[in-house]
Amino acid sequence: MESSEFLGFLQSRGSVRSYTGEQIAREEVEYILRAASTCPTAGNREAWDVIICRQEDLLEAIADAAFSQDFIGGAGTAFVICANYVRSMSRYGERGILYAVQDATIAGTYMMLAAHVLRRATCWIGAFDEEEMKEILGIPPHVRPVVILLIGEGKEQAASPERMPIHEHMHEDYW
Repeated sequence: MESSEFLGFLQSRGSVRSYTGEQIAREEVEYILRAASTCPTAGNREAWDVIICRQEDLLEAIADAAFSQDFIGGAGTAFVICANYVRSMSRYGERGILYAVQDATIAGTYMMLAAHVLRRATCWIGAFDEEEMKEILGIPPHVRPVVILLIGEGKEQAASPERMPIHEHMHEDYW
């Protein structure tokens, strides 16, 4: 892939908030997880886990926990990506908490891009009540839900929002 093709691929991805409700196929789930398993992690601890949610009532409960973002209920498939503190803290102590969140975020990004390769619509959701999500999904105390990633068949085309010029993000040598 040429660098311009890669940049075009990234620019063609955008968040979709309207879905047909169709679940993604098991083969697609496995492809997405294989892609995520290649992501870099702190000390190769792979301090992330994912819960694949497909049940309609479960998706509706997740939507409620996400401050009533009702479109979640119609997505068909949601990946709840979690940071598993124990894996990272066993080597890095308290600093491992940060590393686990970073690992989960990188894995989620790889999942989102793998879904985009499959021409699936995605939406990254970070706004939710963590304690409610942990209760709904039976997540243990040493694991933190970091993101809900919707993956499915969109009813609309993804639209990439206007972005800041790159120079507004950049600092050379010092802030």
